[in-house]
Parts: sequence; C-alpha cells; structure tokens
Amino acid sequence: MPSSVVYKMHYDHETATLRVIFVSGMVYDYKNVPEEVYQAMKSSGSKGTYLNKHIKGHYAYEKVS
Repeated sequence: MPSSVVYKMHYDHETATLRVIFVSGMVYDYKNVPEEVYQAMKSSGSKGTYLNKHIKGHYAYEKVS
C-alpha cells in the first residue's frame, strides 16, 4: 500500500470505523464509513487523494492519540 500520505489503514466491520494512520504518525478514526468506501480507497491509485475527496468532510472523525 505505497502512499506518500497514508501509512496504513484498518477497517472495523462491526463499527464501520476506518482508522487511518498517516506517515506523520497521526491517527484518525472516521466513523460510519460504508465498507464500499473503504474498499474503493483500498484499491485507489492514490490513497491521499481518495481520502481528501471522498472521506474528509463526509464522515465524522476523531483524532486518536
């Protein structure tokens, strides 16, 4: 999953939470993200661009430590 912005991501199917760990070390949980959106981001050529266009501003989030 090479990305200059997103280091790693994990999707929790039970809570529909997408956890994004950035290259900077910051961690965010995006809430109520449909699995289709996660799958689309996972297969996207640019994780950072997909995140900015389809997730940020569309789903509630919280910063994790």
